[in-house]
Amino acid sequence: MQGIDSSAKISPLAVIEDGATIGANVEIGPFCVIGKDVKIGARTKIHSHVVIQGDTQIGEDNQIFQFASIGEINQDLKYQGEPTKTIIGDRNRIRESVTIHRGTVQGGGITKVGDDNLFMINCHIAHDCTIGNRCIIANNGTLAGHVTLDDFVIVGGMSAIHQFVVIGSHVMLGGGSMVSQDVPPYVMAQGNHAQPFGVNLEGLKRRGFEKATMHAIRNVYKLIYRSGKTLEEVIPEIEQYAKTEAAVSLFLDFFKRSTRGIIR
Repeated sequence: MQGIDSSAKISPLAVIEDGATIGANVEIGPFCVIGKDVKIGARTKIHSHVVIQGDTQIGEDNQIFQFASIGEINQDLKYQGEPTKTIIGDRNRIRESVTIHRGTVQGGGITKVGDDNLFMINCHIAHDCTIGNRCIIANNGTLAGHVTLDDFVIVGGMSAIHQFVVIGSHVMLGGGSMVSQDVPPYVMAQGNHAQPFGVNLEGLKRRGFEKATMHAIRNVYKLIYRSGKTLEEVIPEIEQYAKTEAAVSLFLDFFKRSTRGIIR
């Protein structure tokens, strides 16, 4: 796909730089600025006053609301204009004044967002972040550089996550949380600094988890937080649970990627 598809609806008040690729049935409202290296997939709707710059790829069926800024130069002082990317998947809702910055060479070069996410008003997603699928970041949620959110993470409003932190799948962070260490899958956490408060059972029920699976997840949580054992001591026990409950394997994958230590 090259150029602007004939079915795209673009306001005459928008600025589309030569070289941009605009897919079928894309809508772009007034006072938007779309840079020359931007690619926008089919049926994505971009409301007014949105700026999309840099080597940025946006998938299909997204909605991007007014005053959002995507793919702009990041705030890492080491960045010297190197060619880095922003990649966004399909069916995301990016609300007003959200900022998503391009990656850095030092961080792998890509800021990446998956599918079916909701970023509420005034969220910030910094350079080199990786966000999975079906995550929700509530109003004013802030991700520092190199943060990873796995699938189905909910970040409460006014929360901030320290650089390089990994948040496991199905985690729920309460509003106003300050997260400086990694959060294992399925955990509910809140506070400054964030502490664990049990398993996100309500979220798991909504997603169709069986009772036996949730029971196994809760037992693993108890091993990690209530047994008095070190992680090295409990990992073999978690491996045993994972043999019969596949969902438990998310803990093992998480611990392989965790570098900052987990919240306690």
